[in-house]
Amino acid sequence: MVDVIEVLIPGGKASPGPPIGPSLGPLGINIKAVVDDINEKTASYNGMQVPVKVIVDDKKNVTLEIGIPPASALVLIEAGIEKGSSGEGTAGNISVAQAIKIAKLKWPNSLSYELKNTVKEILGTCVSMGVTVDEKPARDVQKALDAGEYTDLFAEDSAPTKD
Repeated sequence: MVDVIEVLIPGGKASPGPPIGPSLGPLGINIKAVVDDINEKTASYNGMQVPVKVIVDDKKNVTLEIGIPPASALVLIEAGIEKGSSGEGTAGNISVAQAIKIAKLKWPNSLSYELKNTVKEILGTCVSMGVTVDEKPARDVQKALDAGEYTDLFAEDSAPTKD
């Protein structure tokens, strides 16, 4: 039987305490080794909550699946702010290129077949967080994307493909 434990871990700061330790303890595996491996793989997400799946098979082999932090956490990092705001344009600002960078990270897990639509999802996150994009309201940038602006930022060689 395969055991799967899903937890949210602060990037690079997992510990053998809750929520990992109590979940893995009964499975009879080396918790310290798993925690060290998680910390190594999530170090680049320092300060963000990272979804992690720990999969333990019958032979006590451990496989880790490291997810991508929520779009809101990535927007906060790119905007250089600690938290969003309910007022539009009052929290911070990112560029369209930064929105595309976030979208490329989130796109493999998105239901969208086009990177442009995933960028629009990121811009929607900016709207709810009060973050402007290129010093404009994020809604206006969404409309500009629909109108065909920013196409030069979606060059074929820079956009990943999705099967």
